[in-house]
Amino acid sequence: MNKEQLIHNLALLKLPYTAEHLNEYLAHSPDLGPVLEALFSREAEAKTKRVVANNIQLAKFPYNKRIKDFDFDFQPSINNEVIWELTTMKFLKHHDNVLFIGNSGVGKTHLATGIGIAACEANQSAYFITCQELVSKLISAYREQKLNARLGQYVRYKLLIIDEVGYLPVDKLGADLLFQLINRRYERRSTIITTNAPLSEWGHVFGDEALANAILDRLVHHSKIIKISGQSYRMREYRETTQTKESKSTKKQLRMKRGQTG
Repeated sequence: MNKEQLIHNLALLKLPYTAEHLNEYLAHSPDLGPVLEALFSREAEAKTKRVVANNIQLAKFPYNKRIKDFDFDFQPSINNEVIWELTTMKFLKHHDNVLFIGNSGVGKTHLATGIGIAACEANQSAYFITCQELVSKLISAYREQKLNARLGQYVRYKLLIIDEVGYLPVDKLGADLLFQLINRRYERRSTIITTNAPLSEWGHVFGDEALANAILDRLVHHSKIIKISGQSYRMREYRETTQTKESKSTKKQLRMKRGQTG
């Protein structure tokens, strides 16, 4: 019997009395050890699964896609060892950031989501939000004089994923509020960014070169920058769907011709 693991499971299940008096129980009933070990092991596994499922639900991911579902062969510009290393969550311990840069459809959101789900499975809090939605919520909180509470909410997440930076421009107020958030998380929490805009163009995205540089300064420091220069998955799926439809149409026409000449 692994008594240390059993005590660990009892702590996980918040049964401190049982853990404290475990040796007394086993002294009276030695045969009870294996039964307790099996019982609490199953209970601990079930609780862990519930916690992970709840973490994933609260994170608001756009879909349930993991890193194992990613087609690295289609995107050879990505070093899959680097991505798998990120799933170990070592970067969270060092409060490092991750920036995925590439055109639309190359898999940035999938990779960010997969790492986010891995964080939830490691019992780390994560939250996914698009840049536009984030800025909109920060502006609303600012106007309602609830900015500190809203910023505090986003700062608490061990991993914050900000998707689609650069797809739409951000005004001066939005850029300033986003800077405040990034500044509060700087060297305290990890942030993942996905963007289609090269970092050199962020001044245009935020309409303020100084603010863009201030945001980038804090994001790029202690960060892993991953540039993806591949084809679009969505375009591949579109071509495959179109080819399938054309193939079915051709087969149907051939059957019709055979029927007419038969």
